[in-house]
Amino acid sequence: MPLLSPNSLGALIEAAVAAQSPLHGRSVHAQILKTLTTHTDLPQFLSNHLVNMYSKLDLPDSARLALRLTANPTVVTWTALIAGAAQNHRHHTALRHFSAMRQSSVQPNDFTLPCTFKACGALREPPAGRQVHGLAVKCGLIGDVFVGCSAFDMYCKCGCWDDARKVFDEMPERNVATWNAYISNSVFEGRIGDAFGAFVEFRCVGGEGNSITYCAVLNGCADCGHVVLGRQVHGFLIRSGCDGDVSVGNGLVDFYGKCGEVKSAEVVFKGMGVRNVVSWCSMIAAYEQNNEEEKACVLFLDARREGAQPTDFMASSVLSACAGLAGLEVGRSVHALAVKACVDENVYVGSALVDMYGKCGNVEDCERAFDVIPVRNLITWNAMLGGYAHQGHGDMALALFKEMTEGCEHEVSPNYVTLVCVLSACSRAGAVEEGEKIFSSMRERYGIEPGAEHYACMVDLFGKSGMVEKAYDFIKGMPIRPTISVWGALLGACRVYGKPELGKIAADNLFEIDPKDSGNHVLLSNMFAAAGRWEDATVVRKEMKDVGIKKGAGCSWISVRNIVHVFQAKDTSHERNFEIQAMLMKLRTDMKASGYIADTNFALYDLEEEEKETEVWYHSEKLALAFGLISIPPGVPIRITKNLRVCGDCHSAIKFISKIVDREIIVRDNNRFHRFKDNQCSCRDYW
Repeated sequence: MPLLSPNSLGALIEAAVAAQSPLHGRSVHAQILKTLTTHTDLPQFLSNHLVNMYSKLDLPDSARLALRLTANPTVVTWTALIAGAAQNHRHHTALRHFSAMRQSSVQPNDFTLPCTFKACGALREPPAGRQVHGLAVKCGLIGDVFVGCSAFDMYCKCGCWDDARKVFDEMPERNVATWNAYISNSVFEGRIGDAFGAFVEFRCVGGEGNSITYCAVLNGCADCGHVVLGRQVHGFLIRSGCDGDVSVGNGLVDFYGKCGEVKSAEVVFKGMGVRNVVSWCSMIAAYEQNNEEEKACVLFLDARREGAQPTDFMASSVLSACAGLAGLEVGRSVHALAVKACVDENVYVGSALVDMYGKCGNVEDCERAFDVIPVRNLITWNAMLGGYAHQGHGDMALALFKEMTEGCEHEVSPNYVTLVCVLSACSRAGAVEEGEKIFSSMRERYGIEPGAEHYACMVDLFGKSGMVEKAYDFIKGMPIRPTISVWGALLGACRVYGKPELGKIAADNLFEIDPKDSGNHVLLSNMFAAAGRWEDATVVRKEMKDVGIKKGAGCSWISVRNIVHVFQAKDTSHERNFEIQAMLMKLRTDMKASGYIADTNFALYDLEEEEKETEVWYHSEKLALAFGLISIPPGVPIRITKNLRVCGDCHSAIKFISKIVDREIIVRDNNRFHRFKDNQCSCRDYW
């Protein structure tokens, strides 16, 4: 086989770099060694190629060895080493190489300095950046547009905005990359006004932006919710013909989605002539961010049909949508696809999996997903805490919180959301002492100022524990104005513990804050009805009617063979109604034989006792459960979702039924999960 020429070998090394193939690169290196008598015969340009290859392929030891075997390393050789280290996020290594180059008396060039500035910016090291800047001035290279742009970008990333502006103003020439750096860094640092000002200035000097420019401006509009300005940018893009660029289209979809303009995002998405995986991700995220979870799942299926491969961002967005829908089966399918695409160990996908399983009431899979994540961030811990809170596992949530803040190898500092999850778990488990201790230590220990959500959790904690008067005293001592959640927690406690007078105070405050909310009126009416104060209950309902407030219909739904079946109280419209009624009659007979007595306090109208029993027996969750029993094979858990809180009688009845039929029954209401098994509920009758 004839030996290859040096130029051919150099081309093969470049091909190995382009293919990101260390194996091919080492093979070419071996071929080079076979053609040489000694290493001193190696042409300089091949040495540069080898150093560049090993450095770019993130093989730092081999790159340094190749440099040492180079007879007289030039600035090109050193720059290849520095650039590769910076490209692979080995920024400290890049600066060490730069220092070694200077010690070897090799002067940097206009390619070396941008790579070094990049490393300084990534490390947020202004002193090192200023030294490199001084060297660039001394070498006379600071006037180069790329060097100047890199110095400017470095100061921006280090937060030295005054220095950045001086560099920008003194630049003799600015290209589009310079303006993009100004706009992008301003948006990233939250200086939206500076970003918009720079864009206007750029246009005033005749600058023609590219996709990076427009996406940066649209990101700024999204971050500050400036819909009008974003629409103006969209109009400019249409006039200039730039809206056909796929990156710009993706930026528009993202902008409209983050600003709550889902219809506009749909119009842009459907009008895109070319879509890439980012396009699908952006539209799925837009649906998920705007509570259109079902559309997000449908679009994900469309993306799969179009051949789009699941990315970490796409998978995490769809999993969040499944969490919102409590769509366990769909979520499991997405989990399988994430495993197949090798993105399941990504921290964002892993966190979304923990959140999805937690919100779908499957705490075992939630724990499994949490345990297998190789690297956890704060979102992961919060998702697991939230999963325990939804299930009412207060002890487990407190143990996890202690592990997070004290026990794990790298302690994680809790944030605002963490404390909401922990206090919520305490509330749902009745851990009053622990909850009070955590709340009182928020400022001193964690540096977190209690907010409205934390106060609401404490009121809920006291209220659920029967300390209704203490909850009211706590509200009166709050340093901030009580919110809807705070008064709502008190009203709910008054309903459970029969405190109509105090409940009336809570309701009056709720009516003042949000007079149109039907839920508060209904809760007050139900409280009066449970106390036998039928006239007061009638007055509240009449007031609702007079001011035009309509109560949302309560309903429960269950998914069987990928079809969702919805039921309302006393519903007889289902095609299998005869079988449902027969199952209800059988259950009622079996339950009475087991000693079950209906709680007629949850009948909302002044009726005879027998009529009240009939009233509560045909609640929507019981109808959904009866359908589940005739439709879902034995041994398979029955999962029901209700849009309102499950009533006390239904809660007691489902406990009885779980024992009678020997089934696991999971009910998700608008407050929490109830997992019924063997006449027990996961909430321990505390909700």
